[in-house]
Amino acid sequence: MSSRFLWLLLGLGATGCGIAGAVLPLVPTTPFLLLAAVCFARSSPRLHAWLTSHPRFGPLIDNWQQHRAIGRGAKRAALAVMALALAMSWLLAVPGWVLAVQGAVLAAVATFILSRPDGPAEPQA
Repeated sequence: MSSRFLWLLLGLGATGCGIAGAVLPLVPTTPFLLLAAVCFARSSPRLHAWLTSHPRFGPLIDNWQQHRAIGRGAKRAALAVMALALAMSWLLAVPGWVLAVQGAVLAAVATFILSRPDGPAEPQA
């Protein structure tokens, strides 16, 4: 099996997970699509072009690839979903140690997200 084929399979799997994340609550979308873009860049120029020119996902991927940035709207959505996940765990009375681990992981992820720039400045009119 060639490495190009393995990259293609990984890219297709990541795309599937990203699409699932777009419709399922608490499943991330963007990390999977970023992974898919990397995989397709190494395996299929056609699929890479499709993903990076997608009207919904393309700008997120481009913002990350060009600026290592996460837009404000994506940051807000990610933080809201993380807070909702922690609140749901608390409401479902999961054990305290699970809440502590979940809270620590979510805090680390939130710190990373908030440390990223918002992206290129919008041109002034």
